[in-house]
This record gives sequence, structure tokens and C-alpha cells, in this order.
Amino acid sequence: MNYALELTGVSKVYNNHINKKKKRALHSLSLSIPSGSIFGLLGPNGAGKSTLINIIAGLTNKSSGIISICGYDQQLYPEKSRTFLGVVPQELNLDPFLSPREALEIQAGLFGVRKRERETTKILEKVGLSDVKNAYARSLSGGMRRRLLIAKALVHDPPILILDEPTAGVDIELREMLWNYIFELRSSGKTIILTTHYLEEAQKMCDRIAILNKGSLVEFGKTKTLLHRLKNKILIIHLNKKIVQMPNFPTTVIPKIKSDGSLELSFDRTVISTEKLIDICRDNHLSIKDITTCEPVLEDVFKLAIKD
Repeated sequence: MNYALELTGVSKVYNNHINKKKKRALHSLSLSIPSGSIFGLLGPNGAGKSTLINIIAGLTNKSSGIISICGYDQQLYPEKSRTFLGVVPQELNLDPFLSPREALEIQAGLFGVRKRERETTKILEKVGLSDVKNAYARSLSGGMRRRLLIAKALVHDPPILILDEPTAGVDIELREMLWNYIFELRSSGKTIILTTHYLEEAQKMCDRIAILNKGSLVEFGKTKTLLHRLKNKILIIHLNKKIVQMPNFPTTVIPKIKSDGSLELSFDRTVISTEKLIDICRDNHLSIKDITTCEPVLEDVFKLAIKD
């Protein structure tokens, strides 16, 4: 498999010169991100996500380990490695007196993109900023500024795009637009690395995820594989009549009567099947009106991963 990014034993230790104590922000992280994938970097606040992104982007020095970006050792080829990356920070840092067109032209010049090779107009169109291409950045809405940051990261056509909380504080319509564009970028072969606190969004969009907690990698793999490993499942049975007496379910099943009168059954799907539970209900003369099930979600994986 072709990997866009490979980390081997990456650690970061901060030295406190006041009390002479050391703080370890990252603990020997090793992971590989396939080219052309959408990769989610998740974790609670203070888990080390920003530190890791800054190290990959070359903004912070690692204490130890090896980082390979598109096959190049970051330490041996720092400038070359940087050209493979487009980084979109969480903070909306923009020059308020530059227009989107000017901002992209300057960014392209910084990366050495020749004028005849620049695609400023095309990029602005893709992110929905054509109508405001000549307006001051200070007059743009928060969502437009977010799009402008993404546009700036794409001016040198990097194979890897790093997005730090790309949909934080944006409305549903803009979020949908951004994700459609990100899917389009992946289809063109780009690798997308993102951090997000929206776990439902990460489950829907990411091919693979890594979960950090206190600087350590606690989960890593394909999203579908991690979800499949969870055994818990919930069956909700809507009844025509109230339950008079709770059926005698196996000890591995946790029954609960919800406020709307429905019966919620939490169970290990590797031990007992949904069909068996329905049979038990029918054998106990429960009049079933409707049935719904809840499959494991990424939030369940996340909670288990960061649990002390």
C-alpha cells in the first residue's frame, strides 16, 4: 500500500525551565496513512492532536522519531516535505485588507508557483468565493473566511491537506458544501487529514481514524473495523400496551422501560440475536407495534478508547 504519511516512534517532550520538570506531550506514536484516504485524528482536549499536526507541518520540532511525507524523511528534506502539505488552521488568521484573490496570489508566490501555473480563479470558484474575490477579507463572514483558508492551502496543489476543525462554528449548509468539496479532492487523489469534535461527522466521512488520549495512540484502524469490534447493540420495542410484567431475559440482556413506554434492550450481539429477543417478547404475550435497532457508533469507540 502507498502511504502519504508514516510516523515511527514520534515523541514530543517540553522542558519547563522554571521547575526543571519535563512534560511529555506525545508518547512514541507510530501510524501510517494511506494515500487518497480521509483520515480522522480524534481525541479530547489536550490529547496531543494540535502538537502532532504542528510537528507534521514543520511548525514544532519533534523530540524523537521519524516522519516520512510522501516518501521523504521530513528531517532530511524539510523544505521538500513542506511542499507536500496544505495546512488549514482552526484559527481564522487572515490579512483583513487583502481580497481573496490577492491572498491566494501571495500564497502561491510564497510556494514558488509560477503565474502561468496558478489556478486562483478555479480554486476560488470551487470554494464558492468567486462573487467576493475582490472584497476585503475583513468583510467576509466566518464561513467565507473558513473557505478562504482552505483555498490558500490548495494554491500549490499539495497531495496532502491537513484540516484542523474545518467545520467548527459553521452552519449546516456550509458544512455540507465543504464536505462535498473534500470528497471531490479525495477523488482526485489527495489525502485528507482532519481533526474534529463532531464524531458523527467523522464516522460518516473518514475511512480511517486514530484516537489520541494523553499523548498516546489508543485506537487506530479502519472506521468500519473499529465499529464492528463493538459488541453492544440496542433494540427498542414499541408496544401496543404497557408492560405488566417484565419478561425473564437472559442475564446478558439489560432491559429498560423508557419514558414513552417502549422497551429498550441492551445486549451483546455475539451472545444473543435480535430474533431471539423478539421471540422472548412474543412468548411473553407482548403486543409489538414497531421495532427499531441502534448499531454501535463512533462515539462508543471514542468513549471506550479514552476511558481510564
